Amino acid sequence: MPFATARTVSLHGAVGHLIHVQADVSPGQVGTTLVGRPDIAISEARDRVRMAIINSGLGWPATKRITVLLSPADLRKRGTHFDLAMALAVLAADAVMTERSLEGCLFVGELTLDGGLRPVAGVLPMVLAAREAGIHTVFVPEPQAAEAAMVPGTTVFGMRSLRQVVAQLCGQEVPDAPPVASSSGASLLSWRGSDRRDEADMSDLIGMADARYAAEVAAAGGHHLLLQGPKGSGKTTLAERIPTILPDLEPEESLELTAIHSLAGVLDPSRGMLTRPPYSAPHHDASKASIVGGGSGQVRPGELSRSHCGVLLLDEFPLFRADVIEALREPLENGEITVARAEELVTLPARGMVVLAANPCPCGDFRADAGANRCSCRDTVRRDYRRKVTGPVTDRIDITRQVDPVRPHERRDPLAVRETSAIVRERVARARRRQAERYRGCTWRLNSQVPGAALRESWPLREDGQAMLDKALYNAEVTSRGAVRVHRLAWSVLDLLPDVDAERRPGKDEVDTALRLRSGDPLMLSVLERGA
Repeated sequence: MPFATARTVSLHGAVGHLIHVQADVSPGQVGTTLVGRPDIAISEARDRVRMAIINSGLGWPATKRITVLLSPADLRKRGTHFDLAMALAVLAADAVMTERSLEGCLFVGELTLDGGLRPVAGVLPMVLAAREAGIHTVFVPEPQAAEAAMVPGTTVFGMRSLRQVVAQLCGQEVPDAPPVASSSGASLLSWRGSDRRDEADMSDLIGMADARYAAEVAAAGGHHLLLQGPKGSGKTTLAERIPTILPDLEPEESLELTAIHSLAGVLDPSRGMLTRPPYSAPHHDASKASIVGGGSGQVRPGELSRSHCGVLLLDEFPLFRADVIEALREPLENGEITVARAEELVTLPARGMVVLAANPCPCGDFRADAGANRCSCRDTVRRDYRRKVTGPVTDRIDITRQVDPVRPHERRDPLAVRETSAIVRERVARARRRQAERYRGCTWRLNSQVPGAALRESWPLREDGQAMLDKALYNAEVTSRGAVRVHRLAWSVLDLLPDVDAERRPGKDEVDTALRLRSGDPLMLSVLERGA
């Protein structure tokens, strides 16, 4: 029977769909018909696949009618990774190999005209989707074998050419082939890399006890943070060091983040799984698609998703475009991004910490103290500038801190204790272990992710703490959304305490600290000393 099926995966955002590439080779009008809603790249595969088979010496059925169906036919397909599956389906239908040899295997790879394989983006989420469909043997381009092998329980064959794949499937000796060139995207985009950030440490900071404690609470519970202050006060310096106090990723988080970077085409397989929380600081002129995801053709993850489980710094926040600022509402609230199009609905994860940094005015020299004020901006300009740091977006920010320049006596204080990132990271890790135990069996991991209804029902405040929060709500000091965020912050403040009974709930002291963190009011000295 001149019919065969090979299998590959079509990606729609971070979701993979198993695709059956069915080929029929039979007598009739000579030609190749490709059906199943292919895009231009897949339509051009007819020529790539034909020449790859001919130049590999495998024989193309030039005197027959070839029909290739990408099933399910109602799902739109994109990308060049269909090439390998199409070529093998045609060869099996033409009896060059048996269809049985294709069963239980996934084939991913772009073909060159001489039959060589080239890497493609999104191998890791494709293999994950294949595993969910019960396929545990995959064939990928050689440079991406390590990436595919990150999925447990998968047998991976890293191949260099179409001839090698056919020989492996037929049980023959695998011929030699030229090495496959690695994708250059990851190395080009990692020139800043993690090496530069590894040199940063919290001990570099002078003073800033209030802001340092706020950053520690934010890291412990995964809360969003807004840093405001004049230029040169240390907002960016502090934000860049927040990743250094975050613990290593859990295995599930590591796999999620690595899959997102693979989908974005920026994963360097030679570095293995991503185990450290990511950090990204895009320029304020970045487009909406680059921040939240999108792009022409296939939807690609933006900086919010690539910073999943890590830190995204939006420095000079008021200078970002209005559409970018408004697009932050959904991810700040729900921890995910939904990109909707006429024929596609893609949801991407974005459960990272968002840190906003803003000057008080365009020139950055405004001071509340009239004697120190050097601002040259007009009042109307300053008001318009500040208006971008208020409203629905900032209402979704958990912590607000005013960062003032370091005073001279703090800079020269020989008795000042400068904690290293390792010390703070241990406290953050301890707080996160408490949260992992508390939310065992739930779909959330950190305090910032717990829905308000679940907090009130399963993890309520003590009566004195709830009374204080209710008073702030009734006095319009916080909104209903803000009250939920204060509740979450109170748990994070409690989790950071050194010795806490497992049955203890946040009370008046924790709620007071949470309200101060939320509103931007100065923290009590006893809290700063207790947190150190």
